[in-house]
Amino acid sequence: MTLPTTTLGGRLEVGRLGLGLMGMSAFYTGRSSDDAESIRTIHRAIDLGVTLLDTAEMYGPHLNEELLGRALEGRRDQVKIATKFGVYASSDGSRSTDGSPERVRKAVEGSLSRLGTDHIDLYYQHRMDPGTPIEETVGALAELVTMGKIGGYGLSEAGVGTIRRAHAVHPVTAVQSEYSLWTRDPEEEVLPVLRELGIGFVPYSPLGRGFLTGTIRSLDALDPDDFRRHNPRFAGENLERNIGIVEHVDRVATEVGATPAQVALAWLLAQGEDIVPIPGTKRVERLEENVAAADITLTAEQLADLGSLDAPAGDRYPDMSGIGR
Repeated sequence: MTLPTTTLGGRLEVGRLGLGLMGMSAFYTGRSSDDAESIRTIHRAIDLGVTLLDTAEMYGPHLNEELLGRALEGRRDQVKIATKFGVYASSDGSRSTDGSPERVRKAVEGSLSRLGTDHIDLYYQHRMDPGTPIEETVGALAELVTMGKIGGYGLSEAGVGTIRRAHAVHPVTAVQSEYSLWTRDPEEEVLPVLRELGIGFVPYSPLGRGFLTGTIRSLDALDPDDFRRHNPRFAGENLERNIGIVEHVDRVATEVGATPAQVALAWLLAQGEDIVPIPGTKRVERLEENVAAADITLTAEQLADLGSLDAPAGDRYPDMSGIGR
């Protein structure tokens, strides 16, 4: 099969599903990742019509962009590259944000070099910088658009006020936030504003950080260095309560002859043509399973049933500061 396409922000044509690359280099398995298998997965994604490939300079840091650069040798013109700037790790493990124009200009040059390309199709501010007005950050991004170094820009985990202010300076192509059957936060405020302004929406973690696949029933399923071991939704009683969500999704999956992951993605795709989820995987078989979700049509009753699921127990992150500014 080949994926149907859609257009983000009226200007960036991509397949209805993208591919999140983070887990190939960081957070889930660290350096135990298999770069050769990851590259095979990227190549297979391109063959199936997955054209939006999502990375960030902080993944590794830098390793993920370098991996994508190697994978795209000879195939750059077949994809749209999305990467992110603005979050930086210190030697003590803490993180800071920097959206200053100077940092924007420096960061894009580093990403271009690591990716082995002369332009980035979609350049996100990874998290909002409370010390720099969004108008100044977007002013620098608009300069990069004029210079041809980026095709457009996006915001990740931005609040509606920031989105409106940014869009008034230069049109936003896409906003990226967590959205899935167990993270419905964007529905109340963010999605209506995006549709009002004609901005695309790119949900990350559309499978609930792997939880909605039904394969995680205890922390024993996770590598010792997997960051989900410290995620509130995977902890203790929260994990036990949240398994009920997966069991509900699994019941619908049985009805339609699909996997829980495919049902979760099919539900998300049904929420609108302006939505392009970016499920992450480093394995070809999981990629093919995810892409097949685009062929699944859920009934109105099944969509409503899934939409009525209880909210999960626990916050999305141990520290929610900086989210939704």
